[in-house]
Amino acid sequence: MNRSTPGRADPVPAAAPGVSEAEPDRYHVPALARGLELLSRFSRRTPQLTGAELARDMELPRASVFRMLHTLERAGYVERVDDSASYRLGLGVLRLGFEVLASMELTEIGHPVITRLRDRTRCSAHLVVRDGREVVFIAKAPGESALFQSVQVGARLPAHATVLGRLLLSDLGTPELERLYPEATLQRFTEHTPRTLAELSRLIAADRKRGWAISEGGFETGISTIAAPVVAGRGHVTAVVSVTVPAQRIDAARAQTLAEQVQEAAAEIATRLTHSTAGVSP
Repeated sequence: MNRSTPGRADPVPAAAPGVSEAEPDRYHVPALARGLELLSRFSRRTPQLTGAELARDMELPRASVFRMLHTLERAGYVERVDDSASYRLGLGVLRLGFEVLASMELTEIGHPVITRLRDRTRCSAHLVVRDGREVVFIAKAPGESALFQSVQVGARLPAHATVLGRLLLSDLGTPELERLYPEATLQRFTEHTPRTLAELSRLIAADRKRGWAISEGGFETGISTIAAPVVAGRGHVTAVVSVTVPAQRIDAARAQTLAEQVQEAAAEIATRLTHSTAGVSP
């Protein structure tokens, strides 16, 4: 977000593939470019700006700038400074920046951790993230049982029907969950799948309070999953670590032992992620 160095020309972006620099770039989206330029106007030296200041700085009509600010505010990328006319960067920008850094290193950091977890538990271990209403497997360490070998890196599962998804949804507020699940009835996969958003919210709250989650046949019968969140950055659930047990039920003592081991692995990944991004400031 740094401004260009005085006295030095701004770098010219490369043309899109197949587009000559001498001809207009038909892939260019002016509205998106202006929105990104608006965000870049905020800096350490100018952390707060009014719509009028942005319009003057960008040489754009005030109405256009205020529409962009309204859109960015709703998305969480800018926010009002109290009740004033000024804006500042919102948590959405910070979260986006952290997510980019974390996603680049998450697999590299997480894979050896879940491999050690697999060795300790003798169960398949996984690292997953959320993409909208789905969870995505980004790393795996196969265990001894072939029952869960079919899940490959890149596989997706419905978030509401899995403990993995419930933990990844646990840092969303009620309004965000309602926007994500506007339907009255959620799709069911087994008798343990939550049927409504209210039921899903209760499960999420219970998982959040306990700090880990267990599913015994919630999405697929014949297996059980124990999972714990990777809480990094500013308390954001960045990912989830899990082990999968080839059994419909797990006795309480073993479940507790596995939960502690999964939590330790999740905490190790969170610590490594936090340290790797400690020097980055928004």
